[in-house]
Parts: sequence; structure tokens; C-alpha cells
Amino acid sequence: MLDIKRIRADFPILSRTVHGKPLVYLDNAATTQKPRQVIDALVRYYSHYNANIHRGIHTLAEEATAAYEAVRERTARFVQAPSSRGIVFTRNATEAINLFANAWGRSVLQPGDQILLTEMEHHSNLVPWQLLARATGATLAFLPVAPDGTLSLEELETLLTPRTKLVALTHMSNVLGTINPVSRIAERAHARGALVLVDAAQSAPHLPLDVQTLGCDALAFSSHKMLGPTGVGVLYAREELLETMEPFLGGGEMISDVQLTSSTWNDVPWKFEAGTPNIADVIAFGEALAYLERIGMDAIHAHEQALTAYAIEQLQDVDGVLLYGPSRQTAERGGIISFNLEGLHPHDVGTALDAEGVAIRAGHHCAKPLMRRLGVVATARASFYLYNTQQEVDRLLEAIRAAQAFFRKPVRVAL
Repeated sequence: MLDIKRIRADFPILSRTVHGKPLVYLDNAATTQKPRQVIDALVRYYSHYNANIHRGIHTLAEEATAAYEAVRERTARFVQAPSSRGIVFTRNATEAINLFANAWGRSVLQPGDQILLTEMEHHSNLVPWQLLARATGATLAFLPVAPDGTLSLEELETLLTPRTKLVALTHMSNVLGTINPVSRIAERAHARGALVLVDAAQSAPHLPLDVQTLGCDALAFSSHKMLGPTGVGVLYAREELLETMEPFLGGGEMISDVQLTSSTWNDVPWKFEAGTPNIADVIAFGEALAYLERIGMDAIHAHEQALTAYAIEQLQDVDGVLLYGPSRQTAERGGIISFNLEGLHPHDVGTALDAEGVAIRAGHHCAKPLMRRLGVVATARASFYLYNTQQEVDRLLEAIRAAQAFFRKPVRVAL
């Protein structure tokens, strides 16, 4: 059981008020708040050993390089990667997916090859493959979403064909909260000779991750959704796969030698990290990982499941609330609840809740095809993290009822 009071004391922003009311932050699927340990790591870097890495031989450069590369090692342990050489730092999960799409896909895919996606993908795991298909002549296929918000796995065998070269799917939906059975899908994909890329932007902050158990060939996630700074993403890929891939960006650091008309590449993973990286934020990301490890990902997941189960149960008792995704809290659902209030636009709901100090997200959540599949233009979304409490869920419910009451009031027109 988490010591929530002690955890919340580490997050300065959680003590602020919004519109005169204590902040209830339930927009964690978009970005999470940062503990003092992460903030202090940024200040410490800039105050004590700010220097460029890998190139310098002076003390500050060596200290910065050691700190930066230590985070690569910690990241590899966090996802149970066999080697830190399979960890590439990017700006975000979106860039990590684009890196793989371009460095792998442009040299491998041929006209008529297939990329299999799902209908619940974030645009970041959809648009790069659209661009790649356009450039290579490959085709896209989609595993449907069933009415209960899970994937229609019975159609997987039909959709997997000898021309399927890649299956790219989200581990956890940023709209439905659905946790997909990646290992089962990967096993079937590999049996057909396809690679598997996992968008773990929503799962890495909340679930224990083991890339070897998942059976994926590549996996992407972002620092800012798991207590770390913005501007840092991670691509994990099997080391032998990275070795076969051409660089995505060219410039300093990613080279072994440069002639006027040709170059040779650095070893992996540095082959994919051109130019000066986001040194300070990577180092601070290491503190975020350390924070999560101290608490334990199993404990975080259990806490969020309890909050989600409570929230779903309470929301189902509120008239006019429409819920999307698995109808009850199970192992197939994470700490994300998308909902609508009958007769109200989600943007109005979000604005009304903000007036009560409750921060949620309202919109299409960068998942327009899924919105169309659900038959809506947008939803409101509450998403939980390790610092949220049952009392904050109660505040959410109070704010929803207040919004419903406000919009039910008759409008008086002056004559």
C-alpha cells in the first residue's frame, strides 16, 4: 500500500490552488507532475557539472557523460532489456516511433508488404506508418476494436499474412485504458515472420515492463508521462536489429569517420543520437526512474487499479454519464477513464471541472479514428497516477454533478 501523503509531499505543484480550490490533477495520461528529486536533478546539473558529453576530457564533461550514460543503464534495467546498447534516447515517444519507421522501414519494406496496426492507436503510432506506406508502397491493415473496448483478437490470424512485416500496437490505450495482450500478439506475429513494435507511452509509467516477456522487437515511451522532464523519449530495440538499421539523423557524434564524400557510423546506440542530446533532462529522467523503482511498479499499478475500480463504480451511478472502454476494472484496464455527460460537449465539461479545481483532458486525445469508431467527436478523460487519492475521485464526482446542475439551469432572457 502506498504512503500517499508522503508521496504527495514530494510534488510541489500539488499544493497549489486553481480558482481558489485545491488542485485535483487528473490529466496524467497527457503529462505527469514532477517530484522535487527530478527538479533538483535539473538544478544540480546546471549548477555543478553543465558540459557537453562524450567529447570532452575535462572533469565536468566526464561527470556529465558518466551521469548521462548511467541513465541509459538504468533505463535498460527498467524495461528488462538485455543490454543498454538497445536503448536510444530521443525527444519523445513520437520521435522514437518515427526513428524506427524511417531507419528500419525505408530499407526493408517493398510494395505490397503490410503493416498491421489497431483501430485504437494514438496518431503517433499511426501517422508515421501512413507516411512510410506512402513512401514504400506498403499497405496498412487494422485489428478492430470490439464493442467492449478490447481488440478483436479472433481476427488476428486472418489479418496476419505472409506479407505482414510489422505489427505496431499500443500496450495501453490512451483513450480506453485497455491493456492489450502484447505477448500473445507478438507470439503470433513472430510465427508469421513479422516484427513487433509497441507504443508503451501509457504503460511504461504504470506497469512493470519486461521487453523480453512482452516479446517485442522495439518499444517506445516518453519521460514526461512518468515523472520525468519533457524532451526525452526512449526507443528500445533489439541490439542486432539496430545494427542493421541506417541512421535516422546525420551529424556530430553519430559517426565513426567522415570523409568529404562518405562517412561511417558510430556503434549503437550512439549511431542514432546525432548532435548534442538533451543532457540535463535525460539525467533528471534517471531520477524519475529511481523514484518509480523505490516505490515499485507493482504497487503503483495496484494503487491505480483500486482508484479506477472505485471511480468506475461511482460514475456508473451518476445519471447521464457515458463510459467508454472495458465496463469494469480488470487486468485488461489501466488508470484511464474516458466519459461523456449526456447533452454536454466534452470541452464544456472540462471547463466546468476546471472551475472546481479539477484538471482533466477533453478532446479527441490524438486518436481521431478511435473517436469515429466510438461514434463521438471527443470525450472527457480522467487519468490517475501514484499521487492521486480516493478523495480526489470524490472531488471529480462532485465536480461532474456540479457541471450537470449548472448546465441544467434554465437560461433567463431579459425582455
